[in-house]
Amino acid sequence: MKKILLLLPALFLGFILLAQPPKGEANEGMIFGEKILADGAISTNELTAKLQSTNTLQIKVTGLVKEVCKSEGCWLRMKTDNGSMLIKMKDHSFFVPLSMNGKIIVVDGIATLKETSVDMLKHYAEDAGKTKAEIDAITQPKKEITMEAKGILVL
Repeated sequence: MKKILLLLPALFLGFILLAQPPKGEANEGMIFGEKILADGAISTNELTAKLQSTNTLQIKVTGLVKEVCKSEGCWLRMKTDNGSMLIKMKDHSFFVPLSMNGKIIVVDGIATLKETSVDMLKHYAEDAGKTKAEIDAITQPKKEITMEAKGILVL
């Protein structure tokens, strides 16, 4: 029993340490998650057009990173003509460094056109380090492209 009681705090500490964004730079050629290639990637604007005819696509998309989750590096936003699209890491199996902000990347995964609730938008705003006033200003759900990434390549 004592061994189990000693093991629990050690496991908890391990989870806390693992829930940090990777340190360092996001340099050209770095891959996060599954290994992917840039071949066949389309722009975020092309993705917007493709999602008008279907709500879900398995696809590779390239674009500019506009924002990264400051708490864990567990999501990012990629710039589009209509604002931004949200990219989450599949099953939180990998994280990206905060230095990914401003980089051009390729994301391989499943893209979906859906409505994000006010609660989730506020949660993402908190993760992004927005002020309380900015978070309180979120009052409407938002229809946006979200993507579940299985791999990300820095260009």
